[in-house]
Amino acid sequence: MKTVKLEEIVRQRDPDLKQTVEQLARGQVGEAIAGMERQGRIHEVPGHGDRIAAIAKEYAKSPDNTLVVSPDNRSRAEINQAIHAELQAKGVVGREEHRAQVLVTRQDLTGADRAWAARYNPGDVLRYSRGSKETGIGKGEYARVVRVDADSNRLTVERKDGTEQSYDPRRQQGVSVYREQERAFSVGDRVQLTAPSRDLKLANREQGTVEGIGQDGRMSLKMDGGRQVEIDSLKYPHLDHGYAVTSHSSQGQTADRVLIHVDTELGAKDLLNNRMAYVAVSRGALDAQIFTNDREELGAALGHDVSHSSAHVQEMKLEQKLEQAVTPQREIAPQVAAAQHEEKAAYEKVYDMGIEM
Repeated sequence: MKTVKLEEIVRQRDPDLKQTVEQLARGQVGEAIAGMERQGRIHEVPGHGDRIAAIAKEYAKSPDNTLVVSPDNRSRAEINQAIHAELQAKGVVGREEHRAQVLVTRQDLTGADRAWAARYNPGDVLRYSRGSKETGIGKGEYARVVRVDADSNRLTVERKDGTEQSYDPRRQQGVSVYREQERAFSVGDRVQLTAPSRDLKLANREQGTVEGIGQDGRMSLKMDGGRQVEIDSLKYPHLDHGYAVTSHSSQGQTADRVLIHVDTELGAKDLLNNRMAYVAVSRGALDAQIFTNDREELGAALGHDVSHSSAHVQEMKLEQKLEQAVTPQREIAPQVAAAQHEEKAAYEKVYDMGIEM
């Protein structure tokens, strides 16, 4: 299949939006934002709660082929919950809820942070994508942090069998760090996988719809590619609502319209940059709308240049390969199976390296 070059903007079917994406691809963030302002695609809602509610109401007007992108996991979860509640009120999803404990990535930890015990918290859940003869911890194993000794740089974790293991985190590679949070799922909910499952042959970020929930909590999902799968949330806690995704997770996805949340006062300033702007806006084929707290600061917040960072370069290379998949996700399975297979393989490799997306 033909690899699409960066300058070939093929996803957008709206001329104005295509021009905006071309400007963002060239790093012309100010011009792109000004154009979206003229087109009525920028919405200022100062209050955080009011802004989340506005996004949820806009999503509920036309849920099909709509995607929400938010830079951080906290606001993503808030938006997902708000949309879930809004769709419940409209009768789109069931009122009966199944509550499950899911694992959410600690987005504040870098790869370097994971080498230092002081950066961990008691209660953190760890997944080891690499085994270690020194610690005796096997590949794919989970453990929970029970004690942190910052002075000697040692972690003590409780393994699944109840035994405790202490080790220097510098000696254990390929560790993913999560917090446990509760989610409420209902029939009709959109869901996404937050880690690959080789047993179920499902990739990280794959999405689907809940079609049934058993008394034992097992959920029947219809994946966007057409497959029917059953997931036991007790055994597979890497599941979340799929209405809103982070900009990292949105790569490779396409929707008719995308709603983008940009809080210019976000504490994690590094999540707001020209890369996030390009990825988020370019998810939309027909429309992209930005909901922000401050339209005057929007251009500056998204104008931070990360084009010279190695991570940015790697993401751009991957994105170029994924630009082929330009049809909305629920309709693309037959046409772009090969492209999706390549994407899944790439992200599973990244996950095995212990890198969070």
